[in-house]
Amino acid sequence: MDYKELKDFIKSVAKSGVSEVEIKTDEMKLSVRVSPKGNSGTHTETIIQQVPVQSPFATGTMMQQPIQNLQTQVQTPAEKPEDTQSEDDKYITVKSPMVGTFYRKPAPDKAPFVNVGDTISENSVVCIIEAMKLFNEIEAEVSGKIVKILVDDASPVEFEQALFLVDPS
Repeated sequence: MDYKELKDFIKSVAKSGVSEVEIKTDEMKLSVRVSPKGNSGTHTETIIQQVPVQSPFATGTMMQQPIQNLQTQVQTPAEKPEDTQSEDDKYITVKSPMVGTFYRKPAPDKAPFVNVGDTISENSVVCIIEAMKLFNEIEAEVSGKIVKILVDDASPVEFEQALFLVDPS
């Protein structure tokens, strides 16, 4: 039901003298209540609720498993060795300024902006992040040498997610 049809339906309910109408479908629930004519002016309250529809991917077997079994299947991420963690502390992290899709190249047939071992300067473009069909060039805020690329090409990235490790020395 589009906006115009919904508006016409609400007007016809208000004119009919019915005080309340409720319609339920698989996709939505529509409830229209019209205030009594004794009020100053006609007041129509419309409530539209989205009803969750069961995903075709959900299976009944998952829902029937005991909670204890599900908890034992959760794996904790492996801890970083302390020596690797201390090595990474001396590097500067270039982080994503936005949510989007990370690209290492300006175009599929072009070379990557940077590779491990490349020296970058401040304000040099290191990657592109696509957000809402806009391709945003991400510039390094530091000078140094690229030590590690932390994200795969064409992968989704979150705000403040680490993209590169740079050795400033």
